Amino acid sequence: MNSLQQKITRFDTLAFHWCLSRPRAPELAVVSRWVSRLGDGLFYILLGAVLALFEPEEGERFLLAGLLAFGIELPSYLLLKNLIRRDRPCDRFEDFAAYIRPSDRFSFPSGHAAAAFTFAAVMAAHYPSLLLPLYLIAGLIGAARVMLGVHYPTDILAGALLGICSAQLGILLFTII
Repeated sequence: MNSLQQKITRFDTLAFHWCLSRPRAPELAVVSRWVSRLGDGLFYILLGAVLALFEPEEGERFLLAGLLAFGIELPSYLLLKNLIRRDRPCDRFEDFAAYIRPSDRFSFPSGHAAAAFTFAAVMAAHYPSLLLPLYLIAGLIGAARVMLGVHYPTDILAGALLGICSAQLGILLFTII
């Protein structure tokens, strides 16, 4: 492991333990479960369909650009996750148990963060007045994954970058097609 990797690992370990050592961490985990569920995907599909059906200005374009962006994000996320194969914190630290059972084995990048930021970026491109609340919610979804004990902070950062890049590429390709 090179020096940069060691520094990132040290930062992630310290930040992870700091977050989960807060006095109210168990209470935050309860709230984090609900926040995390916003990033499960069903909400994105439902909102996209509702906007496509009932919002004549941007709804259909939002849905189509979003589908293209998610078509980029999901395979990219799966490829990275299975190439990098970073253990989740709940699997790395013997004295720690996550508040939820993760759906897969590896942590980098966070799929919830990638999806949340993909959604936020595509939606903000079509509804710019919602940019701040969209990115705030995406950030909360990512933070919830750390508080649940299934991701490190840099997993969230990588997921956010993947999501934003996927959204921008999806939007660009949609305008070309």
